[in-house]
Formats: sequence, structure tokens, C-alpha cells
Amino acid sequence: MKEPIGFIGLGNMGKPMATHLLNAGYPLTVFDTRAEAVSALVDCGAKAAISAEATASEAETVIMSLPTPEIVKDVALGPSGIILGSKVKTLVDLSTIGPRAAQNLSARLAIKGINFVDSPVSGGISGAEKGTLAVMLSCPDQQITWLRNLLGNIGNVFHVGTEPGLGQSMKLANNLLSAAALAITSEAMVMGVKAGLDPHIMLEVINAGSGKNTATQDKFPKAILTRSFDRGFTNSLMHKDVELFLEEAQSLKVPTGVASAVQKLWQTACSEIGPGADFTTIVQCVENRAGVKVKGT
Repeated sequence: MKEPIGFIGLGNMGKPMATHLLNAGYPLTVFDTRAEAVSALVDCGAKAAISAEATASEAETVIMSLPTPEIVKDVALGPSGIILGSKVKTLVDLSTIGPRAAQNLSARLAIKGINFVDSPVSGGISGAEKGTLAVMLSCPDQQITWLRNLLGNIGNVFHVGTEPGLGQSMKLANNLLSAAALAITSEAMVMGVKAGLDPHIMLEVINAGSGKNTATQDKFPKAILTRSFDRGFTNSLMHKDVELFLEEAQSLKVPTGVASAVQKLWQTACSEIGPGADFTTIVQCVENRAGVKVKGT
């Protein structure tokens, strides 16, 4: 029988990841502040917990997938937090919180004898549902095998380093590229449409040429031309990730001219379109100024 696992955070990403673990045969204890999210996993065979502390009292290994550094810190270290659990020995964090937050969290948990594993993921809701996420694992070499066996159920595991924070650095580099691709593709597509080009043909040409990227292959055809704006990631979360990249790059004295421009456009999207709006709505910031819409027929 496989070891019991605790799972905290059953949102757009967490729910399908937890489901994969259940399907792989892991006894799962789950917690989320939303009762309906917990009920959905209980219906699939999981056990419900009433708090993060209670989850960490049911399993030696706890996984969390949460939206912001502040929430991660509270769930891990706050009242009724994981740190107070009676059984937990390892905390695997799939969230995006930045390198310094990961290092600080690791140090705080180590005082209580809890091993912190920095392992953010990328691939969106689709990747989480398919079990094809990129899992950016940073852990000591002796832990690689069992963590690969565990996290291999949610995606492709890449061992990017041995120290907490290196997984976060990898994730921030990845997400900056994703954010930049969507931002610059928005400007390119709006320019082309205003000039008179058909957006479908534009995407066909770009995806056959050197401008191909994740925005032209996925976000524009599936969420922007359709005007569904439903990729499941918000403007505020993308703005947060770019901000975290800038903080880390500046601490390392790395130039951030392009990243700063990307951050400004996401800041505009948060203020004009809304922080809770889907991140594909960033195109509306450009459309509104140009007076055209990039939409399919």
C-alpha cells in the first residue's frame, strides 16, 4: 500500500493534481477553504480534514498548491498551520512564491524537523488535467527517487537543483517568458488586425514561422479569437509572478528592461480590466487603445 499523502489547495490546478494522486492509489487527506472543493475530492475517495494542521496530522508527506506567497506562509506557519501537524515530516510546495520566500520557509520548517521541498509546476489547467505538467523539483540528491515516483503522477519531473529556491528561480524564468509572449503577441496581433489582416491567417503564418510561441499556439486560438478568455489564470497572478521575477533579477543585478515593460502592461491589465479577470484579457488593453478587436469569424 502506498504512503498516505496530505494535499492542501484544491483550486484549478490543485484539484486535478490531487485527483491524479488518488487515481495512482495514494490514500489522500485533503483540505481547502472551499467546502465544495473538498467534497468533490471526498466523492472520489479522499478523506476530508478541517485545517492544514489536521491534514499534517494525518500524513508524513503534505503537498500544497496555493496562489500567493502570503497564503503559502499562512497555511504553512500560521495558526492551525502545517507546522503544527503531529505527523508531517516533508512539505512539498507546488506553488509560486519566489526564491527568498522558499528559503525562509525552509529555514522555519527545519526548526520543527520538517523537510521543505521546493517544486513549482507549469503547464496550466490543461497540463494539470492531463498529468503533463513540468515539475521543477529542487531537493537533495538522496530524495530524488521517491519524489520522482510521487510527483511523476502529475507531470514530467525535472531535477533543477538541490537547494530551496532554485525551483522557484526556474519557475519565474519560465513564467516571465510566458507573460512576455502573451503581452507582445497581443501588440502584434492588434497591429495586424488594424492593418486589415485576418487574425486566423496571421496565426497560421506565425505558427509556421519564427514568431511561434505559447500565445500563438494556445491562448489566441482557444481563448482570444473565441472571446472566451477562459484559460484559468488571472491577471493578478501573472502580475505577481512577473513582480517576483523582477525582485529576484534585481537582487542578482540582472538587467530587466524587457521584463519591466511586461510588468507595466500586466499592471495596466489589473487596473483597467481587473485583477481577477483571465490573463488572456490583457489583449483588451491594446485593443481598447487601438479601437479594434482580435476575434474570429
